[in-house]
Amino acid sequence: MAEKEEQLQSLDELAAEGDEMEAAAAGVGFDEIEALRAERDDFRDKFMRALADAENTRKRADRDRREAEDYGGSKLARDLLPVYDNMRRALDAAKEGEQEVPEALLEGIQLTMRELLNVFKKHGIEPISPEVGDKFDPQMHQAMFEAPVPGTKAGDIIQVAAEGFMLHDRLLRPAQVGVSSTVA
Repeated sequence: MAEKEEQLQSLDELAAEGDEMEAAAAGVGFDEIEALRAERDDFRDKFMRALADAENTRKRADRDRREAEDYGGSKLARDLLPVYDNMRRALDAAKEGEQEVPEALLEGIQLTMRELLNVFKKHGIEPISPEVGDKFDPQMHQAMFEAPVPGTKAGDIIQVAAEGFMLHDRLLRPAQVGVSSTVA
């Protein structure tokens, strides 16, 4: 192949000089030169396509690797959300409860909750914490019920049942809310 390429280059040089007599003397016909040029162009085209395909494969693998790093743990994260919910309920019950909760137990739950939130943050998991009175957003919230509440507008959040979570830029779990159906 390299020999054909060298031969074609020397023939191109001869043709560029307009010396067809020397090309004929070299024992190569015009048809053979055209065949070699066509073969060269075909190989160049195949090479460029293979190069583009390799580049596309590299980019796709890089994108897949980044996506696996960012979202590969989403199933585990989703499985940990009930743990977060239960700890949040335990803290809320301890603060509102009539029974006295040992201070050491309450402090342990708070420390564990803080550590869980730090781990979430480290891995790109951010809570979605809507407030009562915020506007319902179907992209971030899941309406658990609707109820007419005086003094509110339709679509206002009237209760937050559970926080939602984002994993980087993807919704891991929508916030579960109650929505006002009051018509003004």
